[in-house]
Amino acid sequence: MLIAHLPSGYILGRLARKRWREAPGIVAAAMLGSVIPDIDMLYFRLIDGGRTHHHAYITHWPLFWAAIGAASLSVGRLLYSPHLPSIAVFFAGTMLHMALDTVASPIMWLAPFSHHPFELVAVPASYGNWVLSFVLHWTFGLELAICTWALWLGWQRLPLPVDTPQKGT
Repeated sequence: MLIAHLPSGYILGRLARKRWREAPGIVAAAMLGSVIPDIDMLYFRLIDGGRTHHHAYITHWPLFWAAIGAASLSVGRLLYSPHLPSIAVFFAGTMLHMALDTVASPIMWLAPFSHHPFELVAVPASYGNWVLSFVLHWTFGLELAICTWALWLGWQRLPLPVDTPQKGT
């Protein structure tokens, strides 16, 4: 997945917004969750020098996010947090990131218990540049479809909350 993580988070957030209309920051939480696993790119580029595939880092282990998500939701529930929907959607976004990466890139779904990578489609290195190999592979069409869906949703007018004053009234 090269370009569709943030748009997929937007889609998730908009769908969650239908369920939890009053939840503060739910779209932003979904969008942040959908890209936060790639925070490891900073380490990958600045410290590791690209020696280890960034999907091998803990930030790309689905069980890592599931464990933190379960703990966060448990604490939020104990504290009667009004942000539970946003917390849940944030971690749903991280799992959406993992699922989308699994389409054409190896993800270790059972790490740290098993480091066996899972991927649905292997993208062959057909061109000298790995980005070109991904962009010209049919799976990139899925990314374009996700981006198109997000753009379509963005063009739909969001209903204003009931207590929002209208212009001219």
